[in-house]
Amino acid sequence: MLAFRSGLVRVLASRARAPQVCTSFATGPRQNDGTFYEFRTYYLKPSKTNEFLENFKKNVHLRTAHSELVGYWSVEFGGRMNKVFHIWKYDNFAHRTAVRKALAKDKEWQEQFLLPNLAHIDKQESEITYLVPWCKIEKPEKEGVYELATFQMKPGGPALWGDAFKRAINAHVDLGYAKLVGVFHTEYGLLNRVHVLWWNATADSRAAGRHQSHEDPRIVAAVRESVNYLASQQNMLLIPMSFSPLK
Repeated sequence: MLAFRSGLVRVLASRARAPQVCTSFATGPRQNDGTFYEFRTYYLKPSKTNEFLENFKKNVHLRTAHSELVGYWSVEFGGRMNKVFHIWKYDNFAHRTAVRKALAKDKEWQEQFLLPNLAHIDKQESEITYLVPWCKIEKPEKEGVYELATFQMKPGGPALWGDAFKRAINAHVDLGYAKLVGVFHTEYGLLNRVHVLWWNATADSRAAGRHQSHEDPRIVAAVRESVNYLASQQNMLLIPMSFSPLK
């Protein structure tokens, strides 16, 4: 019995000394800031895409009167065509609820945009994401093209793969291969998913930078560590609309 108690004491003591598992993905400013970003994707009918976008351009001010539009893009490569992707910013969930209620009562928005265009949308998707604490949205200084890289990580959450992922992203940023706009961690949608929004001057400059980075041993080492936790990845080339705040 004495030996058992002695062993138990040693086990409890070792647990007390063990470091707490934490990651900069899940701790820090995000815990004190309710701000989140809604990723919305509309799949449009091919014959109605231009009409839909022209209508939105004409009436975008009616929608942005209620909440902040971060960016609005058409998908050029990497997914179904005739698809638009947009990001909206909210202070918290109460803010979003209030905005949705206000829109439902906004006759001008309903009559001039929503009702005429509902028939032009085949499908829509929505995700709620948080900007990771070690990143803030950086607005490019000039117009260009955007790339949304979506990483589906293995189950386990940021405590498992967050730090390795951060090192892989920062390696690209620090070495100047692309401009980082923002890193977003999904809260509602597929879990263990991270979206990384990049900016490049042109699609060709993006391709050149990507080829160079693949030959850079510093990038290769950082990515190799993160890839151990990767389940799948999808990249989309995005073209900003003329009314998009991010261009």
